[in-house]
Amino acid sequence: QVQLVESGGGSVQPGGSLSLSCAATGTFFGIYFMAWYRQAPGRQRELVARHTNRGTSDYLDSVKGRFTISRDAAKNTVYLRMNNLKPEDTAVYYCNADVFVRSYNSRQNYWGQGTQVTVSS
Repeated sequence: QVQLVESGGGSVQPGGSLSLSCAATGTFFGIYFMAWYRQAPGRQRELVARHTNRGTSDYLDSVKGRFTISRDAAKNTVYLRMNNLKPEDTAVYYCNADVFVRSYNSRQNYWGQGTQVTVSS
């Protein structure tokens, strides 16, 4: 079985920085992409950043220049470095990945449990 195990999250002041990590564990052949989503109260879940197995990355417009997604392929881990955080970045952040699972012999999508990021003065 495949799980996405997150770490990080917490509370910071505006202008501060925070790093999130998400590791894919279990038995699988490979990962197509790993991504971060977020959902604030009363808001729809939105894609924050995505890193593909081709090495490409894309970002939500409002986080461009402030957030950086990176991947450690050897550890099957994705990171999200968040700089110059703003109150509007407050949300639950979710890891998401498409994984080719050996037992299913197919591509499957998985979600992490979510981690709270709070930006306030």
